[in-house]
Amino acid sequence: MEDVKVFGLWSSPFTQRVVWALKLKGVTYEYIAEDLANKSNLLLEYNPIYKKVPVLVHNGKPIAESMVILEYIEETWPEISLLPQNPHQRSNVLFWSKFIDEKTMHMIKFFRYDGEQQERAMEETREILRVIEKESGVGEKKFIGGNTIGLADLALGWVAHTLVAMEDVVGVKFITADAFPHLHSWVGNFLEIPSIQENLPPHELAVEYFREKRKMFLAMATQGHHHHHH
Repeated sequence: MEDVKVFGLWSSPFTQRVVWALKLKGVTYEYIAEDLANKSNLLLEYNPIYKKVPVLVHNGKPIAESMVILEYIEETWPEISLLPQNPHQRSNVLFWSKFIDEKTMHMIKFFRYDGEQQERAMEETREILRVIEKESGVGEKKFIGGNTIGLADLALGWVAHTLVAMEDVVGVKFITADAFPHLHSWVGNFLEIPSIQENLPPHELAVEYFREKRKMFLAMATQGHHHHHH
């Protein structure tokens, strides 16, 4: 009997990547909800370096960092594959997974600021979306690198949910049919998949959560701002 645990946070787009991968592969797991303000000793024991979620624990062995976990899940339960068999296509999907993962924090920077800083950050978000729209091949196939869902799609999946909640809070919309037609249809394809659809946090709750988060970020940004003047 395999023992699989996921330490996660319901609102975390990084946790969602791991949950989606396990659900797509039909792997049964125990979900342990973490409270980041009050981290459990188990989490600290399993992820002493980053002390953050998600952490996958497989038969007592911990794996941290969402994209590393996704590759581990792919290799451990290969029956339903999230990577193409063809080496070139496979490296393409891995390239985009890495690109998207590295850009994720840049893409949500707009959420931490208002005014001019927010404008600049929003331009950065659009710039990254433009690259994905034009270069990832998302216009040619249903998904990134193929017609079945894969690792790069799971990396980008947060734009179909978390980003939408953030947009609602800020009052902005990035992925429209006009601005990014390919990504716009990709979001539709992504959300049609039952394992994804059934494992999205409730939108209203997410909006509420991120509304509070934003208040906190803006308060922090203002505080940081005052320091420059003294």
